[in-house]
Amino acid sequence: MKFRPLHDRVLVSRVEADTKTAGGIIIPDSAQEKPSEGKVVAVGGGLKDDNGKATPLDVKKGDKILFGKWSGTEVTVEGKDLIIMKESDILGIVE
Repeated sequence: MKFRPLHDRVLVSRVEADTKTAGGIIIPDSAQEKPSEGKVVAVGGGLKDDNGKATPLDVKKGDKILFGKWSGTEVTVEGKDLIIMKESDILGIVE
């Protein structure tokens, strides 16, 4: 991919939402919520402090993360729907 976020920004790909409930009921597209789980596609170089030194991010490419429902900005990069957000919008890393 030829896109690199700046500073403390992270590029995330959403995971696919389940189309069935645990009981086997199929959920139509119009009723599905967007998942708040994703995979980190690219990370920025880190936020710079007053001395100009970059602080590395806690997340790295390939991490599976949880983020807030309204976090980030949806963008299309190379035909893929992705989200760009600040690292502070990430709630945690799924291990």
